[in-house]
Amino acid sequence: MCSTAVLYLQILFRSKGVSKSRQLWGFQGCPVYTGDDLLRGGSHCGDISSTANGLSKQADTTDKVCGREQRKIRTSWHLTSWLGSTVCSNVDAQAVAKAWFVLFVEAMSDATAVIDLLVDDGFWRDMLTLTWDFRTYEGGDAIRQFLANQLPKFGPSAFTLCEDLTEFYMPYEDLAWIQAFFNFDTIVGHASGIFRLVPLADGSWKAHTVYTGLEGLRGFPEKIEFPRNHGVNCGPGTREQEFVDEDPTVVVIGGGHSGLILAARLKMLGVNALVVERNDRIGDNWRKRYTSLFLHEPFWCDHLPYFPFPPSWPVFTPGLKFADWLDSYARSLDLNVWTSARAVAVEPSATGRRWTVKVAREGGEERRFEVNHVVFATGLFGGAPRVPTIPHQDTFNGQLLHSSQYRTAADHSGKKVTVVGSGPSAHGISLDCVNHGVGQAIMIGPRIVFPHLLPEVTMVQRGSVYVVSAKNGIPKFLGGLYVEGGHPIDIADRITLSFPNKFGELLHQRMTSDIAELDKCSHPHRLLPTYQLIITRDLLEGLRKVGFKLNSGEDDAGALGLVWSRAGGFCIDFGASQKIVDGKIGLKNDSNIARFTPAGLLFEDGSTLDTDIVVFATGYTNARDTLLELLPIHLHDSVQPIWGLDKEGELNSAGRELGGRGPEGKKLSGLWTVMGNVSLSRIYSKFIALQIKAYEEGVFDGKC
Repeated sequence: MCSTAVLYLQILFRSKGVSKSRQLWGFQGCPVYTGDDLLRGGSHCGDISSTANGLSKQADTTDKVCGREQRKIRTSWHLTSWLGSTVCSNVDAQAVAKAWFVLFVEAMSDATAVIDLLVDDGFWRDMLTLTWDFRTYEGGDAIRQFLANQLPKFGPSAFTLCEDLTEFYMPYEDLAWIQAFFNFDTIVGHASGIFRLVPLADGSWKAHTVYTGLEGLRGFPEKIEFPRNHGVNCGPGTREQEFVDEDPTVVVIGGGHSGLILAARLKMLGVNALVVERNDRIGDNWRKRYTSLFLHEPFWCDHLPYFPFPPSWPVFTPGLKFADWLDSYARSLDLNVWTSARAVAVEPSATGRRWTVKVAREGGEERRFEVNHVVFATGLFGGAPRVPTIPHQDTFNGQLLHSSQYRTAADHSGKKVTVVGSGPSAHGISLDCVNHGVGQAIMIGPRIVFPHLLPEVTMVQRGSVYVVSAKNGIPKFLGGLYVEGGHPIDIADRITLSFPNKFGELLHQRMTSDIAELDKCSHPHRLLPTYQLIITRDLLEGLRKVGFKLNSGEDDAGALGLVWSRAGGFCIDFGASQKIVDGKIGLKNDSNIARFTPAGLLFEDGSTLDTDIVVFATGYTNARDTLLELLPIHLHDSVQPIWGLDKEGELNSAGRELGGRGPEGKKLSGLWTVMGNVSLSRIYSKFIALQIKAYEEGVFDGKC
């Protein structure tokens, strides 16, 4: 699926706006304000006067969404009603941005002066630049205190405005903002920034969001520029790859895309790293999954650093193709990777370095490395397969599989398959079975028995799911960012980061409704199990009619909250949902499983389901559990939650040190995690690599 940061960003891109207090949450998350103490800098059409006390909004209505009553906020905010006039589309964005930026640069030695350039309830998100951490500050008081504490420590200077990237956006009549990029230096590094200016009632502009992100360290550039080594280079030698003469500085546990991307980042910074991968070959974590698996984001989201996909690449990358690409990536960049090896313990070191890592290799060899840094890249779902305990399992005469063991529908031709679960893997496996010979129409005498009458593939749904079609959902999610002909990947990533994660719930509520509207009228003439020729005008309504349990996400915000809280519970549909509507994939969700029988499953209501194969698409154990298996027990309580958001809306430990920046975190200093889809790993691996390099060069003292 789409990276969770990208997913949130695109909802900002496409949402029309939801009111909140004196703000109008708008396109790209920029609110349109009224107010008095404003910075004047742009031109508007007509007089703009404050109408904060005279706002009009269409009446709230209720609508049935996902089978239950939900408030559906219908907003009709316009600049004409909100501000008293209209912002012209020909506003001189560069002049406005320049005027604001000049004052911003002058103010960056005085926290109070900076606050005067922001709206009262704005945001400032900092990624390592001024904090050596990932922080989001909300509201004038919090931002003022942050700047007062940090500006003297980091001494920002050499500010330059990127005029060619300054743009005015007004996609709808009620939404307007100016987005601008800038670069600057601190005493430790080179940084980038983005600010968004919103128009106020008197025709002036203030910043609602400011983002600052570390791009590089002073004196330690990535080794990607000229001069290159012009001598003959046949790759690293055996002694180097085997670490005969010295231990690595970093051990990366896991050779999937996250671990390889981080290893590449470290190599370009001159940091010696070893990747330990348990599989026989790089990419096997994809090769060993079901053959019809593919990445659920278009490849424009999924470029790997230093090694982008060619322009002829398929839009949705097949899993087997991605496996080979990862293998080529590791070889082409000469990454040090040990396959058929696994870390068996990570313990505090008794030597001058921080950690001892024990690695077991094929053939019984065990190596011990003394390192300063260990990165757990074992995956967001890198734990053991989770299989529910169901009584009388040993009496079942058929075959039991976890989704990680399922390979292809060809292995089960002519058999009845039951898939337990209703998430992405359940949908993918069920669709694979239907598309490749399991559950096709059967000829009986002169008539056809349609598969919805005799389904050979049945999905057992245990809980409700948020479903969005790929056809309509992905274009909404991606907007104009990670698309063909869009921004360069580094610029797109900066834009993604520039939006605080807390910022999108109301916008996602709107987005959920918008996508549901788009999912109507997609399949105009279908035969449903009732034999009635009707029009399936709404994919979600079709699912409801056959009894599929739907929800609209946490707080009716679609995928956003589900992504950040559990990285699951939603499904981007690539065709399985319509197969369920059409009856080609059977559905059983009116009763819980009670036990196995020799022929299949018995449910609590007394109904039965005969089957030859049961596939448990029920996920994996928590990523944190995988880490704890390698660490000594006395450190377990110090390990922070891995996934999910902290109180500021930043990821708990993914992309950070496991113990955090507090006093307790010192016990786990040098232990990191990187996980998520390709785009999230690409983004956060950069920050992990910069922090590790800063540690090693004595730039980062951990006190900021």
